Amino acid sequence: MKKLLLILLAITAAFSVNAQITTPQPSPFSKLEQKVGLTDITLEYSRPSMRGRVIFGGLEPYGELWRLGANANTKITFSTDVTIGGNEVKAGTYAIFATPNETSWNVVFYNDASNWGTPQKWDDSKVVAMVTAEVYPMPVKIETFTMTFDDLTNSSAVLGMLWESVYVGVKIEVPTDEMVMASINEAMNGTPAANDYFAAAVYYLQEGKDINQAKTWIDKAISMAGDKAPFWQLRQQSLIYAKSGDKKGAIAAAKKSLAAAEAEGNADYVKMNKDSLKEWGAK
Repeated sequence: MKKLLLILLAITAAFSVNAQITTPQPSPFSKLEQKVGLTDITLEYSRPSMRGRVIFGGLEPYGELWRLGANANTKITFSTDVTIGGNEVKAGTYAIFATPNETSWNVVFYNDASNWGTPQKWDDSKVVAMVTAEVYPMPVKIETFTMTFDDLTNSSAVLGMLWESVYVGVKIEVPTDEMVMASINEAMNGTPAANDYFAAAVYYLQEGKDINQAKTWIDKAISMAGDKAPFWQLRQQSLIYAKSGDKKGAIAAAKKSLAAAEAEGNADYVKMNKDSLKEWGAK
């Protein structure tokens, strides 16, 4: 009897091992990581597909809270404080939910990401931001629910949501300027290197700040590099001079950048410098 029992246990164990079949998930998990300015944003969500179903107004009824995906909560993590819909959202991890309607969605960032699906008991005190976002019709069908980071700038990105035939976007603003200015001030109050002067000058150019200050810094960077100033730094010097209204200085810097780019065989910078020299009326 004991021997028979052992045989039965062995058969059962073998069957259990052989029965462990792995199949694809119907709503596969996806993870996106995006740097916006100096802020790291991570998005984790599952991606259901249409599979012949009507999604909005059907599978996802209008006016009802949706988990914004499938399976566990859709989660977004910010490495710094951000601003969403005028609300300051602290660094951390949040669940995202949405209530779809025909012409707009209410998108909610929720301070508890531990739910499976929507919370059994909704707590308004856990809502850190709520945005009403316009629905934009898509010219093609999007079979699988997709989330994106669109319209990237140094200070913001749009969290895009696409499925069926609609696109919805929510703008997320990040404190890049505050962080960069603190970094610049710290560097300039210490012992700045040539690369510090260069980075500060280019940031001022890109962000439309004091162009004369940018000119001072780029000149310092180039002078510290001497004859070894690379073509990409000389290119930025020409752009800063042009922005400041010093066309003569811009042409001189562009010619140096062009010569250096030709020597290095960089066709992109050769073309950019030639285009600028033509635009500025260089002889």
